[in-house]
Amino acid sequence: MKKKIVILGATGTVGSKIAVILLSQGHQVILMARHTEKLANYRSLGADVRTGDITDVETLTHTFREADSAFVLLPDNVQAENTRAYQRNVTGKLIKAIKNSGIQYIVNMSSLGSHMHEGNGMMGGTGEQEVRLNQLTNVNVLHLRSAYFMENFLRTIGLVKKMGINGTAADSDHAVPMVATQDVAEIAASHLANLDFTGKSVQPVMGPRDYTYREFTSLIGAAIGLPDLAYVQLPVAQVKQTFLNNGVAEDFVNNLLEMATAIKTGFMNYQQRDKSTTTPTTAEDFVNKVYLPAYQR
Repeated sequence: MKKKIVILGATGTVGSKIAVILLSQGHQVILMARHTEKLANYRSLGADVRTGDITDVETLTHTFREADSAFVLLPDNVQAENTRAYQRNVTGKLIKAIKNSGIQYIVNMSSLGSHMHEGNGMMGGTGEQEVRLNQLTNVNVLHLRSAYFMENFLRTIGLVKKMGINGTAADSDHAVPMVATQDVAEIAASHLANLDFTGKSVQPVMGPRDYTYREFTSLIGAAIGLPDLAYVQLPVAQVKQTFLNNGVAEDFVNNLLEMATAIKTGFMNYQQRDKSTTTPTTAEDFVNKVYLPAYQR
């Protein structure tokens, strides 16, 4: 039976992929975004594209009321002067809309590390959102705790091309779970369509195995013809200044860097890896099918 499904963050790396999967299966898909210009192609696939902000309770309520299920998330705001206050405001508006609408199935985009509520930067907000969504009554909520997105390596293509190195503020040799967003999207789409979860539950999505940043960089180097490409752990102060120079709010930068530097403590490795949490796309697959074409563009 085909479902009517709402996707928030439809312009994002996960939401956009969920949309394609569900539309290809013939479901009625409602895509919401503040800027819908990027969603024009989805209309031709049959999507109902609507303009709306995640803090617009009235629009969210009306949209949720029509749906069988919804994909929700906690979007970043690089201009937020107080990141946690911004996150709490968004979560509060989202919960109000869910309550008012009567929708009964929510898939929430969370993250590995969200079992902690401090010392993990941005994930403090996703952890709090999990707790608050769990307080809803008569609503089934599935939290997808995703590993580190392999797509994050696309953000440093400029550094690779300009400086001949890859680098972030994260430790080079601490292995963490990494996942391709296509795998996350396929799991989310399945739950949204099948409504196969009850109560409040967590689904870790951990990728095929753990990788170090150095190892992943070596795979990138081999694919792009730079076999000696090095991963460099960049000084926190240097990374922070780069973000500030690009107009990113200082509190957002602090949260982002706290998350990056805390990875070495192991909070990303908290969830147990087993068959149910492991996904198929390897780093090699991702580099060849996603990174390399992006690099060549």
